[in-house]
Amino acid sequence: MAKRDFYEVLGVSKSATADEIKKSYRRLAMKHHPDRNSGDASAEAKFKEAKEAYEVLSDVDKRSTYDRFGHDGMTMGQGGQGGFGAEGFGDIFGDIFGDAFGDILGGGRRRGRQVYRGADLGYELKLDLENAVKGDSVTIDVPTQVGCESCAGSGAKKGTEPVSCSTCKGAGQVRMQRGHFSIQQACPACKGVGTVIEDPCPDCAGRGRTRKTKSLSVKVPAGVDDGDRIRLSGEGQAGRNGGPPGDLYVEIHVNPHKIFAREGADLSCEVPVSFATATLGGEVELPTLNGHVSLKVPLGTQSGKVFRLRGKGVITVRDPRVGDLFAKVAVETPINLTAEQKQLLEKFEKSIKSGGDKHSPRAGGWLDSVKRFFDRISP
Repeated sequence: MAKRDFYEVLGVSKSATADEIKKSYRRLAMKHHPDRNSGDASAEAKFKEAKEAYEVLSDVDKRSTYDRFGHDGMTMGQGGQGGFGAEGFGDIFGDIFGDAFGDILGGGRRRGRQVYRGADLGYELKLDLENAVKGDSVTIDVPTQVGCESCAGSGAKKGTEPVSCSTCKGAGQVRMQRGHFSIQQACPACKGVGTVIEDPCPDCAGRGRTRKTKSLSVKVPAGVDDGDRIRLSGEGQAGRNGGPPGDLYVEIHVNPHKIFAREGADLSCEVPVSFATATLGGEVELPTLNGHVSLKVPLGTQSGKVFRLRGKGVITVRDPRVGDLFAKVAVETPINLTAEQKQLLEKFEKSIKSGGDKHSPRAGGWLDSVKRFFDRISP
């Protein structure tokens, strides 16, 4: 059977980057490895096929040759050898586990005491719209783990030190043999650290870290929006064995506003307008985040009409240009009328109806549409 194209085997395009090739290969290798598919000849064949494709496409020179000559180029000067055998399993396991768990095992191949980066933390900061738009400085209290001061993060009682693990001889890893395959994994005795603590620190119980609530000042830049994140480098949890701390990510949540809704740099609001003002025209006072402005309402303005006030919106952290304010007119129907007001309104309504469609063109057009609709569906 003819060999499949190596790019097809790994499921990547011919323009794929080295990282994309490696990522795809790792996924296939973990999925089809014989240890995870005992007795499955098809899985083993796919594993070998992916391994061969990766060996070629991960090497700049081999990939260049393959792109020019295809599979024939791989046999040039190699005595016809395909370049894959069972002896390659050990190397590939080292590659897979070294990449997938390198951070957990502290690099996988280094000797001596391993250090571990601390975990990142998240904090939800709620802000009013005004503070989000103008920027602010906020103090937050964050519960976290910090390095133990008594043992300087070592976990060992003051005056003592961790000792080399007798199981892995300080390597932090042990090699497991399974038939023809050997797997390197974290030492079960020291959990991959390479050392053990015989006399733990009483203040942190040997963990090297203690819980503490830190007060931090967060500078909120002007224009932040809901969902934006602020990164405070090194303010996460302390690392193990003296490792570097993680980061703190402050996620912004903007409280709903009673007047405005925000969409990026633009604001919108609904403006109640009296029946008389909408009919005769006039001016209404409109609030903005920088004070009041006067909105001119033309005569005959209908409910739902949207007016755009340029430059009355806000800025964003990504664009200093000020957005716009969109004001939507909501014509307010009078309520709790007196008898005299009702009589005046009834008189006014009769006067309007006497003018036909002249005063209510939308109503007249709508009634005509309704009549045509029923004429069309009548038997």
